Amino acid sequence: MGEVDPVFIQDLEHRPKLDIIEAEGIPLIDLSVLNSADAVSDGTLVSDIGDACKKWGFFQVINHGVPLEKRERLEKAAREFFGQPLEERVKIRRAEVRVSGYSNAEHTKNVRDWKEVFDFTLQNPIIVPASTRPDEEQVVEWHNQWPEYPPQLREACEEYAEEVEKLCFKLLELLALSLGLAADSFNGFFKDQTSYVRLNHYPPCPAPELALGLGRHKDGGALTVLAQDDVGGLEVKRKSDGEWIRVKPTPEAFIINVGDIFQVWSNERYESVEHRVMVNSEKERFSIPFFFNPSHYTIVKPLEELTSEENPPRYRPYNWGNFFVTRKGGNFKKLDVENIQISHFRVSESELANRLEKAVSVA
Repeated sequence: MGEVDPVFIQDLEHRPKLDIIEAEGIPLIDLSVLNSADAVSDGTLVSDIGDACKKWGFFQVINHGVPLEKRERLEKAAREFFGQPLEERVKIRRAEVRVSGYSNAEHTKNVRDWKEVFDFTLQNPIIVPASTRPDEEQVVEWHNQWPEYPPQLREACEEYAEEVEKLCFKLLELLALSLGLAADSFNGFFKDQTSYVRLNHYPPCPAPELALGLGRHKDGGALTVLAQDDVGGLEVKRKSDGEWIRVKPTPEAFIINVGDIFQVWSNERYESVEHRVMVNSEKERFSIPFFFNPSHYTIVKPLEELTSEENPPRYRPYNWGNFFVTRKGGNFKKLDVENIQISHFRVSESELANRLEKAVSVA
């Protein structure tokens, strides 16, 4: 990518600090108990995950059941794909009608990211609304596109995604239990899921104090499962004081974070936390996030079991498919306004106060 083009430069207030604070508190959770017969009912594990979601919105897992060889095979294939000349990579360039494939021009918060990516969906094709109109009734199919080289990339991607999907459903059940719900409470939302996997490549950057590999953001989906290499660069905004904290890579671990959908489902018992990716002036970095997303027809709203007159719903219902295609559209161009956020559906504090006042007067 050469010298830093102004399109990559962050506003002064959002530029990264090169003095790093490494996270001590982000929990490291051992999932080996999931191999036992009464796995999901393990109270300590459920409690640990709930505490991590409340305090950080992030946690790491080890002994998670995803075979290391599947991950290593995909990491090798990803390096081979991004190692090709640009003219080969762009043969499968993403576009607004083909949103899977290669891109080196993504924007976050309307600033270009210092990275290149390859995206593919877990289910192929996935079905989504045909447009971003709120009343859209037509649907379209999004199909994956695959490069000719490396020839093993497609199989490596599909095998890895299949294994991480199994982990996602285990985590989904643990999260449900941590909220006091039945273990399978969320499973039905993922029948026709819109989940996708991204291969990230962050080249060395000559000015890491000016640019970010990925700008500050919150994940719009339900869960993210991240595999990162030993270079590191992920930073999480600590809830207690707003400091940016570097997540130190743990060998063979996955980093898990709850996304916006879980913030809404849980009526803010769990929070989707802002995070970003620093770049390195000397080393390239690779990572593989798996974005676990529900079906396009899912209406996202606080679960009835987690609301009451004293704790009314903090969000108006919204359609996930519409949210998803609107958010995706922002990847292809710089917008004049902020891309869609769950804050756009949040009930105002004054309205919440009015509801509580009515509840108290009725009581």
